[in-house]
Amino acid sequence: MAMAITHSRRAALQPSSEPNVIPFIDILLVLLIIFMVTAPKPTVDIQVELPNRTAPTPVLIPPTIVDLRAGPSGYAIFVGDHEVAESALAATVMAYALSNDAALSEADVYAEARIYVRADDQGIAYGAVVDVLDELQHAGYVKVGVFSQAADGA
Repeated sequence: MAMAITHSRRAALQPSSEPNVIPFIDILLVLLIIFMVTAPKPTVDIQVELPNRTAPTPVLIPPTIVDLRAGPSGYAIFVGDHEVAESALAATVMAYALSNDAALSEADVYAEARIYVRADDQGIAYGAVVDVLDELQHAGYVKVGVFSQAADGA
């Protein structure tokens, strides 16, 4: 019987081939708790503007085309079929847009009217087109662009 006890003690003292992971798991759990407690909480609020359920109906204004045509003194500006001086361009565009829909206000026209500048002749300098665009933008029109046409071979 003494021999049996000695043999079982030797079996208990033999090195085990399985790693002891319990202390490792304990350390990981302690580190996890430390990081969760010391982690900074987000303090910055993000402003999010959600759309309204009742979105305002868009103002439908037909586009206004401003033509630059070659003339005796370089170029002439036309709104619709009427020749306009560059100094009176902004007021004429406003009157033209309001004549299309009398229910519009001037603020609606400034914010929503689409104005396209078109140069009919290739002899008109690009600087003239830019001058007209600048004049309209400085007058307060927001949606001002260049009217383009497809090339002949396209």
